[in-house]
Amino acid sequence: MPPILPDVPPALMRGARSEDERPGLYSRYARRYARLVTMPTNAPTAATLADVTASDSTLRRFLHGLPGVDAVGLEGRAASLGTRSIKTTAKAYAIDLAISMVDLTTLEGADTPGKVRALGAKAVRPDPTDRTTPPTAAVCVYPDMVAVAKEAVAGSVVKVASVATAFPAGRAALAVKLADVRDAIAAGADEIDMVIDRGAFLAGKYLKVYDEIVAVREACGTAARLKVIFETGELSTYDNIRRASWLGMLAGADFIKTSTGKVAVNATPANTLLMLEAVRDFRAQTGVQVGVKPAGGIRTTKDAIKFLVLVNETAGADWLDNHWFRFGASSLLNDLLMQRQKLATGRYSGPDYVTVD
Repeated sequence: MPPILPDVPPALMRGARSEDERPGLYSRYARRYARLVTMPTNAPTAATLADVTASDSTLRRFLHGLPGVDAVGLEGRAASLGTRSIKTTAKAYAIDLAISMVDLTTLEGADTPGKVRALGAKAVRPDPTDRTTPPTAAVCVYPDMVAVAKEAVAGSVVKVASVATAFPAGRAALAVKLADVRDAIAAGADEIDMVIDRGAFLAGKYLKVYDEIVAVREACGTAARLKVIFETGELSTYDNIRRASWLGMLAGADFIKTSTGKVAVNATPANTLLMLEAVRDFRAQTGVQVGVKPAGGIRTTKDAIKFLVLVNETAGADWLDNHWFRFGASSLLNDLLMQRQKLATGRYSGPDYVTVD
């Protein structure tokens, strides 16, 4: 799927402050923290990875053999990249890119067909007064609302994503989870956002978690891309987030996703940076590219741009595309639209100038 926006402008690639801050591993901050946050030269090869899921013991040995995460180094790099600023043309580009990466989401018990139709219309045309505003990547709803969402975005490039597998807790029998997935796909879902069994993962039952992801992947077939949600706020440690990232990718995830948005700690720059490192290293070892979706807690344009800088500086420009990076959000889109209007008119607009979700 080609990007729906033009090539990344040089200012965004730089993070825009000085020639010392060029993108990639050898920028000033990357050099400082590279030893702490990258895979070693003896990282697993594709041939090795083919064997690690042969048994529970080999999978455990592999996951616990991954390099430990230096929390200070990780958080320091995430904080340093968060100080970057971009202006004018580069900012306008970044705002449009962020809009195109939003999975516009409603996951409430009070969701109605009318609300989902309104959300779909907003995803297709976020700013009815400006046809140059790009559409969002997708709308994300519960399985019983997929058909309504599909009808609302018909004829557009907007995808329909559905949460599944007993979202958000993931506490159900595998047969129930797979039925959830099949119902969503039968209703027209283009993407499935599944949740892992965090209880099994934290108990060290890695092969059980792996087998569930594989089963959901098989249920998706070629009809839907699979996003695997870890609920990073419940995984307790950065080491566990790294292990979950590799586990999800080994099992066939098309995307790895931070959170459900239903717990206290959701997407953070540090946990997203760690997952970006994982997908970068996984592609280097296997040739397979996997997307990343931070979700929950990203509410402002400033937040979104910080995450885009993280993507560019860590995984690279190949991930600056809504086929490989998404924002799981509900309120973010309105702030992006207000900032876009401000750049176009020179005046700050308020919430009265955008639709209420």
